Amino acid sequence: MSRKISLTERAYRQLRDELLTCRLVPGERINIKDIAESQGFSLGAVREALSRLTSEGFVTQDDARGFRATPISIADLADLVTVRSDIEGQCLRRAIACGGLDWESEIVRAAHRLSKTPTRDPADPARLNEDYAEAHAAFHHALVAACDSPWLLKMRDWLYSQSERYRYLTVPLSNAERDLVHEHADIVGAVLAREADRAVALLGEHLSATARVLIDREDPALAHGGVRLLGDKAA
Repeated sequence: MSRKISLTERAYRQLRDELLTCRLVPGERINIKDIAESQGFSLGAVREALSRLTSEGFVTQDDARGFRATPISIADLADLVTVRSDIEGQCLRRAIACGGLDWESEIVRAAHRLSKTPTRDPADPARLNEDYAEAHAAFHHALVAACDSPWLLKMRDWLYSQSERYRYLTVPLSNAERDLVHEHADIVGAVLAREADRAVALLGEHLSATARVLIDREDPALAHGGVRLLGDKAA
């Protein structure tokens, strides 16, 4: 029994990582047999992992046809950013109201780590650096960690994960003139000064700026849930 649980968890983590990084292209059909054979998982472990990922919104099920990576679209992105900004803004307000010195110290530490981590993968500049993705997640988590509402934090975490698929797509299109270090520093400054309105506004602007990299491009493939933005995996 323990081996089955271990295989299922491994399959889940592997598939989730491939979905978040868009190595499993949005809208692409997922071949359970191929994944099981290539990764050394049982068919049952892959099916269980995909069922879990379906409940989390990363995978869709086509009746008897099987599973697909959840498609992306401009409309979905715009809605996601609006809802995430609202929920994460509420978390940030409550964190500012409740957080103490340890919370502040962790924010400063996370921001420093993020500022020193290259955004792009040194081996493939067209892709996001996995170390940066980890540092970025830690930074945004640190900002809201003192929030006193477990339900808000759960919703925030889920929305953050959904946003990651889109953020991975922005890397090849990102404007070199955007100063992410400055954006993050401004948010930190407002948080440490306990200026909740300003901090929430800056956070919303930061999230919207990332989304605009894709929205302003108005790529027809993205508008229809396509995958052309991925370049090397384009149809």
